Amino acid sequence: MNKNNRSIHLLGTHVSPGESVQARLQVAYLHNQTAIEVPVFIEHALKPGPTVLLLAGIHGDEVNGIEILRQCIAKGITKPRKGTIICIPVVNIIGYVHNQRDLPDGRDLNRAFPGKKTGSLAAQIAHQLTQEVIPHVDLILDFHTGGAQRFNAPQIRFSGHDSELLNKAKTFGAPFVLYNKATPKSLRYTCDKKGIPLLLFEGGKSNDINSSVSNAGVNGVKRLLHHLDMIAPKFKISTPKHKTVEILNSVWVRASSSGMFKPLIEVGKWTEKGAVIGQISDPYGQSMTAVIAPSAGYVFNVNQAPTVYGGDALFHLSTETK
Repeated sequence: MNKNNRSIHLLGTHVSPGESVQARLQVAYLHNQTAIEVPVFIEHALKPGPTVLLLAGIHGDEVNGIEILRQCIAKGITKPRKGTIICIPVVNIIGYVHNQRDLPDGRDLNRAFPGKKTGSLAAQIAHQLTQEVIPHVDLILDFHTGGAQRFNAPQIRFSGHDSELLNKAKTFGAPFVLYNKATPKSLRYTCDKKGIPLLLFEGGKSNDINSSVSNAGVNGVKRLLHHLDMIAPKFKISTPKHKTVEILNSVWVRASSSGMFKPLIEVGKWTEKGAVIGQISDPYGQSMTAVIAPSAGYVFNVNQAPTVYGGDALFHLSTETK
């Protein structure tokens, strides 16, 4: 925390108290030597306080997280009354331009942390974030969506070992908080190792903007900044319409066969054990297989793809809640 209200130096940029600065994260060069840079928005208040990093678009096709931070910047939510907010709406700018999850070399940026200065393109980007940005912050909010056509209910994920971080997760006010271990070489895994608190938001699906998910994300950011006494008084802080459900354990329900898939339950809903929650049919109208809930629980992810293969994940179902 910047207790003495001093200037900060980030990505080669000097930021004085009260300044709004746009820095640049160097990503790569095109074949014609045109630089590819990621804008980094820094809002450094006059009053000292925490430093919060908001970032999205680590996967280039996860545009709903990008939309959440776009709204936060456009509405002035990222201008704190005290402390500092660093906002990176699109980390994987190359993937975003091409509507692709990964970088041009096929590597997943979120499997490249903490990175390496002389490594792959993904490793170099991860290295810059790990070395030049992350050491400055007290809390990170990392925005993601479900992969491919798998639609996630708005949820906060964290490792579940920190009661103070759990309090922040519940303050965010998403319908679900999911306890799960961070994936090795992910940003969250690296931050866990470094002792830097990180909350990962999941909501929606790839290459899709859903207004209810966006609203959940924007309102969550406002609630959390209000909790940290950082948001300007002009912003109205809404109370969640639901009680946050803590998911302690969960199971993926997978397709038993290939075919045309139709979910029969909405994301976020409760199901009883043995209920028919979907169906798989052949395209000729000669067979139909019911998808049965193996246990009672909340369905917090639904595959919205029209066709599936045997073994594909169809639903993510809670098996133990708190």
